[in-house]
Amino acid sequence: MAKVAFLGLGVMGFPMAGHLVKKGGHEVTVFNRTEAKAKAWAEKFGGKTAATPRAAAQGQDFVMACVGNDNDLRAITIGADGAFAGMSKGATFVDHTTASAEVARELDAEAQRLGFRFVDAPVSGGQAGAENGVLTVMCGGSEDAYAAAEPVIVAYARMCRLLGPAGAGQLTKMVNQICIAGLVEGLSEGIHFAKRAGLDVHAVIETISKGAAQSWQMENRYKTMNDGKFDFGFAVQWMRKDLSICLAEARRNGASLPVTALVDAFYSEVEKIGGKRWDTSSLLARLER
Repeated sequence: MAKVAFLGLGVMGFPMAGHLVKKGGHEVTVFNRTEAKAKAWAEKFGGKTAATPRAAAQGQDFVMACVGNDNDLRAITIGADGAFAGMSKGATFVDHTTASAEVARELDAEAQRLGFRFVDAPVSGGQAGAENGVLTVMCGGSEDAYAAAEPVIVAYARMCRLLGPAGAGQLTKMVNQICIAGLVEGLSEGIHFAKRAGLDVHAVIETISKGAAQSWQMENRYKTMNDGKFDFGFAVQWMRKDLSICLAEARRNGASLPVTALVDAFYSEVEKIGGKRWDTSSLLARLER
């Protein structure tokens, strides 16, 4: 059992922190910007709450975080009330936010200066993966930092791996989102084409899903897509945030991402027709207007 703080109790963080108690058996203290959410979590899982990130981090072996973006991450880590001000020497900070590789390297350097470890560890698997404790966790950091963090992370992970130094976890998450963007657009176009061709979409997908066209998106989203239901997962506004990080990094490293840029533009169209909070499979909606 370890003493763990968890910062950020959104749709991902709330169940992840819960698994630290239920599956990990850890002593958990939580912080959330909305205090009522932290109190609700404590009532459900029996942990403690803290008024600031700094207070949550004090005396903890591990501090985990899952917030919205680079600015949110800096807000809970840096400054007088930030978690870094309360971290003990030798402790480990694990960031599950999908953020830039740049901020991961920045925070890793600051953690080293202050005498504790840092791991950037973005996740994939969505709300369902968080609730079921089967997330894929992509990690960047030193080998000793990862070795310390992995036994705690496994409480909500099906796959957890160190991919390289600080920032490598975030870069791997970018690869993940680049691949997903193209897959969802391809599946959307396939379903759209099948409908226009007068085919039985269910029969078609049940057939081709047993071959080379198979994907997680196809297996888990084609039925709801075909029914025009788009409230089953990761929101378009968050996907666009992630894709903007991918495209910014590509400008820095010289990678060519023409399909990713195009799909991001398609998601912009989905937002304009009211789909900001629809899930990412809603790319089909723009084809069927």
